[in-house]
Amino acid sequence: MPLDIMVPFWGDVAYLRQTVRSVLEQTNPSWRLTVVDDAYPDETTGGYLGSLNDPRITYLRNSVNTGITAAFRQCASLAESDMVAIPGCDDLLLPNYVDVVLGAHDRFPGADIIQPGVKVIDQHGREAHTLADTVKRRVVMPHAGRPRILSGEPLAVSLLRGDWLYWPSLAFRRERLVGTPFRDGLPIILDLALVIDMVCAGAQLLIEPTECFAYRRHDESLSSAKLIDGSRFEGERTYFDLAERLVGELGWRRAARAARHHITSRAHALTLLPVAFARRDRAATLVLLRHAFRP
Repeated sequence: MPLDIMVPFWGDVAYLRQTVRSVLEQTNPSWRLTVVDDAYPDETTGGYLGSLNDPRITYLRNSVNTGITAAFRQCASLAESDMVAIPGCDDLLLPNYVDVVLGAHDRFPGADIIQPGVKVIDQHGREAHTLADTVKRRVVMPHAGRPRILSGEPLAVSLLRGDWLYWPSLAFRRERLVGTPFRDGLPIILDLALVIDMVCAGAQLLIEPTECFAYRRHDESLSSAKLIDGSRFEGERTYFDLAERLVGELGWRRAARAARHHITSRAHALTLLPVAFARRDRAATLVLLRHAFRP
């Protein structure tokens, strides 16, 4: 069966068109693309997709904005193929993405989640090398010079120490995806929450190191509302408390300890402190300090 590529759309129309073009340029034509427009104010997307005149492309527009969690649920529920990808509406599939994912699924049919090789690009499409990505790849991500299956507590420990996944690049077995609901109230960390729920339920994750996806990382600064008002880190703390209980109920003591300490999340808060100091933003500084150093 083809790969179902489900794109929840709310954002820059120009970026979305690049995403769609990257799907059209796949060397393996075995794909179906569905764009779910979550009532974005610019209504030109439907006309653009229709003009492509490709029967593999479906466009759906919500009458009202439902929000990120509901949009992901909608995408999962609409998928029909064995394998499903939910890339962001500003990311790019490299020409070999479908080939790599479907090939990995054929070779490792028991894998519920596939993490393919990813390169990072900036808002202009240029390859980027950020501190966050350096830490992901050199410190927290398991080494994989060739395809590697991970599961159980070791996988949970690794992800709770530092989320090294690139969510938009992941491909899922549809059965596992639709059987694992997205949690409410965790919009900032819903991706990690979903994967940890899958791992707790016995899912296997395959690292396929072949580079085939371009993840767009925009400039991040403390001017982001979610960083200034503290909602990002409040959400992360709420989730890690939940994760500690979930893995603890399975008797996964090392994973519970990793959730309790969430080292890289705290380190992220520390990296933002100089910006908060420079802005003389006392509220943001207190939020960052509390997240980094709380017991």
